Amino acid sequence: MDIKLFDSELKVMDVLWREGDCTAKYIANALTKEVGWNINTTYTLIKRCIKKGAIERSEPNFMCHALIPKEKVQEAETDELINKIYDGSVDKLFSALLGRKKLSEAQIEKLKQIVGSLE
Repeated sequence: MDIKLFDSELKVMDVLWREGDCTAKYIANALTKEVGWNINTTYTLIKRCIKKGAIERSEPNFMCHALIPKEKVQEAETDELINKIYDGSVDKLFSALLGRKKLSEAQIEKLKQIVGSLE
């Protein structure tokens, strides 16, 4: 994925991924409640996302549609994290995650299933 979204733009995208297509006004109202932004801030961010090709705008009512799926962004952000912080090493990332906190039996089982499905 070659679209780089900043954290503030990801908040706009999160509303679209969660709610589906909605108006800019709806997104602005949601982000006013969630993070305290004013409407102009949100509109500016929506326009930036449109310029980057992440959102498509249609009329009537400035309807917004996400052009990129959340999974694509998660994948790109994860790759960037692994490359930037863990020298491209997935096992270093895994070790860091596993060493940070106590995992429940259910979480350990889930991780075993994930690793098992890769073999």
